[in-house]
Amino acid sequence: MPFDPTTLKYNEAGLIPAIAQDHATGEVLMMAWMNAESLMRTLETGQVTYWSRSRQEFWAKGATSGHVQTLKEIRLDCDRDCLLMQVDQIGAACHTGRRSCFFTGFDVEGETDLDPLD
Repeated sequence: MPFDPTTLKYNEAGLIPAIAQDHATGEVLMMAWMNAESLMRTLETGQVTYWSRSRQEFWAKGATSGHVQTLKEIRLDCDRDCLLMQVDQIGAACHTGRRSCFFTGFDVEGETDLDPLD
């Protein structure tokens, strides 16, 4: 039976959070949003496509930067309201040029850049 994206729980804007994780290392790379169509494009092409909330358009990861995400596996959480995509990441996942978007550590003392750019 083919996958039916309408069985997922989207927010009021028709979006679902999608976490990208490096399939080889387990490193969490980024979080972005998908809608039903971007999810189906990803499944059909194997190249991860998100929905850009700011531009209100599809965003094929790496289309302009060359930092492509190739889908290796996709999973749903138990509530069907979040996606985990295991990907092969070429280049940086973050628009800042870093491998991961999660480069800022913090505690009660303040913030630390865990992956400073040269």
